[in-house]
Amino acid sequence: MKQVFFIAGPTATGKSQLAAEVAERANGEIVGADAFQIYRGLPILTAQPNEELLCRVPHHLVAAVPLSENMSAQKFRELAWTVIHEINSRGKLALVVGGSGLYLKALTHGLTPLPAVDPKLRAELNALSLDQLSSRLQMVDPSGAEMIDRQNKRRVVRALEIFAQTKRPASEQREQWKREMPDAPGVFVFRDRAELSARIDKRVEEMFRAGVVEEVAAVHQISATAARTIGFAQIHRLLEKKIREEECIASIQQLSRRYAKRQLTWFRRQTNFAPLNLSLLKDHSGVVDSILQKIALLRPLE
Repeated sequence: MKQVFFIAGPTATGKSQLAAEVAERANGEIVGADAFQIYRGLPILTAQPNEELLCRVPHHLVAAVPLSENMSAQKFRELAWTVIHEINSRGKLALVVGGSGLYLKALTHGLTPLPAVDPKLRAELNALSLDQLSSRLQMVDPSGAEMIDRQNKRRVVRALEIFAQTKRPASEQREQWKREMPDAPGVFVFRDRAELSARIDKRVEEMFRAGVVEEVAAVHQISATAARTIGFAQIHRLLEKKIREEECIASIQQLSRRYAKRQLTWFRRQTNFAPLNLSLLKDHSGVVDSILQKIALLRPLE
């Protein structure tokens, strides 16, 4: 059987450090579940685990895919299960760690086959304004419209494509995802909003001190999915001298805070992982012990 444990949560929560300590004590290896950290070439911008953590514990699906390659939840799912089976075959625990909700749900629930992109339909939808698209989605899939980030044009367009091609709301089809891991074992780590916002702001400032602008400037070929990394477009605007550095930093901080808010909403609604508020649990070793106790309840490998 699979022996997997999940540590999920929003950006800048402190998952990487926490997961490394848990993996060391639980005879585990880490499988990244981050749609941007999976790429190789933007370690600063994507806040990948530092060299110390990478040396302490084996990490998989971190800096594993070239920036030129498009990624999807289905591709991630295939890569992740291959790695998980390899880890389990060595008698070790696979510790899946990340904040990309769809990637995590691809493992816990599987994915419903959806229609391929129709270039003509996509072009027609992309020609509409975001307000027009949102209104259409509200009409055909009100439930999905409540769940989706309606400021993300790509996601709104995809939801409308699915409805147009299948005559069924995308939200209805996602509800039929097969539960591959009933009651998937894991924790949802988070922090109080003010503390998390402060951590995000500090992290972005540290990225600039660490040379993130030079890192982005060195990228010459990048896929559409990799280019969605928060901060990539903003830093390009800085390089083109369209904005000042302080404006760039503030913009990335704001986008990151909004992303964290969406992640919090996703994990609260979509998972049954045990919540751990790290703002209240000041004893770090106690948090690690709490997670280890949950891991100890897993059935042994078969």
